[in-house]
Amino acid sequence: MKISVFKFFLLSAMVGSLSVAGVQSVNPVSKGQVHAPDGLCVELLQGKRVVDITDPVPEFGWVVHSSQANDRQSAYRILVASKPALLDENRADIWDSRKQLAADSINVSYAGKALKSGTRYYWKVKSWCLAGGESEWSRKCSFTTGDLNSKYLTTRHPLVQSPIQPRLIKEVAKGHYLIDFGKVAFGYLQLEINSPAAGLMEVHLGERGNAEGIITDLGHTTVRYFKIEQQLKKGVNDLKIRPPLDKRNTGGSAVRLPAEIGVITPFRYVELVNCPVPLEESMIHQIAVHYPFDENASLFESSDSVLNDIQALCKYSMKATSFCGVYVDGDRERIPYEADAYINQLSHYAVDREYALARYSHEYLLKKPTWPTEWKQHSVLMAWTDYMYTGNTESLARNYEVLRSEKMLEQHARGDGLLNTKGLKDIIDWPVNERDGYKIKEVNNVINAFYYQTLLHMADIAATLGKEEDAAGYRSRAAVVYTAFNKVFFDKKRGIYIDTEGSDHAAIHANMMPLAFGLVPVEYHKRVSDYVLSRGMACSVYGAQYLMEGLYNAGRSYEAYDLLVSQDVRSWYNMIRVGSTITLEAWDNRFKGNQDWNHAWGAVPGNIIARYLLGVRPLEAGFGKVLIRPMPGSLESVEAKVPTIRGAVGVNINNVPGQPFELKVSLPVNTTARIEVPLPGGVGELIINGKVVKSRQVHGFAVIDNLGSGVHKFTTTSVVKKWVRPEPPRVEIIKAVYGSDEKNIDVTEKLNSFLLPGKRRVALNGGYNKHFGDPHHKTVKKLTIQYKIGGIERTKSFEEDTPVILD
Repeated sequence: MKISVFKFFLLSAMVGSLSVAGVQSVNPVSKGQVHAPDGLCVELLQGKRVVDITDPVPEFGWVVHSSQANDRQSAYRILVASKPALLDENRADIWDSRKQLAADSINVSYAGKALKSGTRYYWKVKSWCLAGGESEWSRKCSFTTGDLNSKYLTTRHPLVQSPIQPRLIKEVAKGHYLIDFGKVAFGYLQLEINSPAAGLMEVHLGERGNAEGIITDLGHTTVRYFKIEQQLKKGVNDLKIRPPLDKRNTGGSAVRLPAEIGVITPFRYVELVNCPVPLEESMIHQIAVHYPFDENASLFESSDSVLNDIQALCKYSMKATSFCGVYVDGDRERIPYEADAYINQLSHYAVDREYALARYSHEYLLKKPTWPTEWKQHSVLMAWTDYMYTGNTESLARNYEVLRSEKMLEQHARGDGLLNTKGLKDIIDWPVNERDGYKIKEVNNVINAFYYQTLLHMADIAATLGKEEDAAGYRSRAAVVYTAFNKVFFDKKRGIYIDTEGSDHAAIHANMMPLAFGLVPVEYHKRVSDYVLSRGMACSVYGAQYLMEGLYNAGRSYEAYDLLVSQDVRSWYNMIRVGSTITLEAWDNRFKGNQDWNHAWGAVPGNIIARYLLGVRPLEAGFGKVLIRPMPGSLESVEAKVPTIRGAVGVNINNVPGQPFELKVSLPVNTTARIEVPLPGGVGELIINGKVVKSRQVHGFAVIDNLGSGVHKFTTTSVVKKWVRPEPPRVEIIKAVYGSDEKNIDVTEKLNSFLLPGKRRVALNGGYNKHFGDPHHKTVKKLTIQYKIGGIERTKSFEEDTPVILD
């Protein structure tokens, strides 16, 4: 590492340390000092200049800094002026808030003269802290109003176009060049050639390639490749080379790009054929289109290079897939979907201090919802998450009625409180082959698990908005659903959950969703999570969000970590291995034939690492209070910085076997925290800054509450034990038949010879006829296998020439 994250915090944030009775400060500061606020934002938008503000009463925010431990802001003063020169003189002709005795540093409402549409204003702020005193003024920023009489609309930043230089230029043959820009970006090619004569040059743009060139055999996927014949004139050719217009992702329900952006495509590789002059780096650029993104808002580096690569993949995916200025599902359709947007929202929050794009996407989907039942339910999850990360109630208040009336689906509740979704379009997981054999009927486990979660969130939303009667009603209905859910879907004999009322099938989804949403009684956590783990990664990249949440909620952090860094075909590492630099729509091309290679819903680790492995989550809206509950599994060390609206949270973990567990955290001013330190083996005491401190111990964690800002160091008296990975569940093939409905042959013995040792996979990727013969010529055939895994008997069928995975 070039610089320790905590050195970074100490040098730039100048924060202090823990101050608890009987505990001395790590870095005592003799003289208080409050540094100028930074991170200034208007309507949640950061930047020196913000444009198109349509709220006549915008909200302001900033990050407070103090070198004193446990400091809090005690007052602020905002100046808004029509000219920057006035601010230079500390004068304001539009609004001078005067010194306001308040701790507010986010969502501070404008209270000056009436703003005018289409006008640019300048502002700055200073703060006072209880211990640190008065700060300098912040830098000057500006905001420009749009139409202040327009209907409510969340303001976004405009898209930006960033020129990217080549990582590699390789001359394949005379006039034939291969260019690698290092990463896929959505954009176009900019090329300047001083040609000695007029002529025709071939330009190839490709999303997939290698050191040998662009891969053009892409099967049925939506991985992009284009060949463009570019006419050159004699002399200077200043070219913007774009792909042909794709009618699907530029028509219908697709999000249109601004006219000034033009036609773009995702690409990394370029080949030029018949290039008339030697190609130099300065002549060619990839112009990447994306939403503004702060690369330095988050940091992550661990002892596991695979995890580092996966986190970097997810972080870059947040930037690259923002090219539409709204969360979309990739390049094939360019349409927002609620489930995609929710995962995008969580992972975007984890790597950048940016909240407006998620809110805009959420509100877009409230007006233009999609078809799956659970996708509608995701809107409630997005609304609550927006509030918890921003502390801003404006979107909740504006959209409460549509959330209540259209997203709760309460009209489908029957007498016992459970939803009967007959006539709706339950999706469970996508694509269909990723449902782990889930049996969809009228009263489904997954839909009702989501329903329970939305009831809890709506109770909180209603309470936040002062609608106490509504809140009480939602809480009451949630309690009823909890009881009915466990009565209808829990199989006490097996200790696991079934898919649907009247079925005995238990897909991974029917068990990971209840774990994720708190529906599983604590005494059954181990049995249910054991079953989930026995299924492997038997869900899609979307379903993996709830698989990971469920495992962490059940305390299975070691197993969850192993899944995060797995190198199986069903893994995030596989996305890197196949050559993508943006997360995929599916684990691999074999699982979704038409998949594209630029889907943000594949970036689940982006938020799981921040929220569960590092354990950083808001306990109070707007991070007024933060939970830090790290669950690193067998990861030995990590240094990280997680952005919040009040400033970054630093987390440093030492988890080396044979050593005490060590945690350092850095908390911004105006935030308190509850720290839950994992005790190795569930035993031991907690040492804070060299002294043993009494702490409340809950489920193997030592809990310290209400810590203030600064750097805090925690060490356990017990040492970390080496994680011994359990043997994977053994697969036993009972019977296998291959053929049609009319004629089958027994292939049990033959299939056993293909079973890979210690794996849940059979070494067959198709070509069943070649291995088993052809029992019924010119008919549709399938391979049906009855088997046991982890002692649980299952039956699974595979269509002709598909990979055989028993999980």
